[in-house]
Amino acid sequence: MTGLDVAHLTVPFGGNVAADGVSLSAPLGRLTGLIGPNGAGKTTMFGAITGLVRPAAGTVRFDDRDITAWPTAARARLGIGRTFQRTELCGSLSVSDNVALGLEARMAAGNPWRQLVASAPQRRMLRQAVADAMAMCHLTSLADRSVGSLSVGQRRLVELARAHAGGYRLLLLDEVSAGLDNSETAQLGETIRGMVDDRGIGILLVEHDMALVMSVCDFLYTLDVGRLIFAGSPAETRASDVVRAAYLGGEQGLEAEEAAHEQAESRTKEVAV
Repeated sequence: MTGLDVAHLTVPFGGNVAADGVSLSAPLGRLTGLIGPNGAGKTTMFGAITGLVRPAAGTVRFDDRDITAWPTAARARLGIGRTFQRTELCGSLSVSDNVALGLEARMAAGNPWRQLVASAPQRRMLRQAVADAMAMCHLTSLADRSVGSLSVGQRRLVELARAHAGGYRLLLLDEVSAGLDNSETAQLGETIRGMVDDRGIGILLVEHDMALVMSVCDFLYTLDVGRLIFAGSPAETRASDVVRAAYLGGEQGLEAEEAAHEQAESRTKEVAV
């Protein structure tokens, strides 16, 4: 059960090359980050890994199986799930109903009749999966609330719980901290770190919040203009001149972002006192 292994993946897009010979791995039991400036090719990589985009060259393997030509539903049944940059939830449904959709959708992908008729063991499995996912994401007290009444941060956690309820062994998370404040981001970081440490799943995280990335990831890949320019630990990435020049340097770089993050945390603590 080695997890994800992408080799020399090339994806053309609109006359350009969105991913140019990219190789990376996301083993189970590791929180792997994929970073880079806008337009670097991160979401394109997610599309190729999940089957939404067909690569022109290269291979995608999961658990030592070549799944490059597999459809999206087959990859999901194998254990690969993802979230998107924009939350896609049913606002009129309760939190628990939204979370249940994660496993129900995966079950239906294998046999659509399971959407209409489920056995008693399947219903028990669904209830347990929903309860576990909501507990992991600190949503149990909100189980009966409609999603439309929740804050942005709470909705992000619902989406994460829905993906977790699906029983996926590898989750691809696309900018899950977008729109969250510092306290919500900290809770999110603890949650995804717990999924890896306590449940042993693998996570491939695309994220622009560098303070979050550096604090939770075990290993990082950096893309720029569709090419992999660096791979290493967070400490090695922080120290890389190549990464700083492409992404982390300047006023918009890591130091400026972390300083702003620390100042905001300080203000939050002052208000609480």
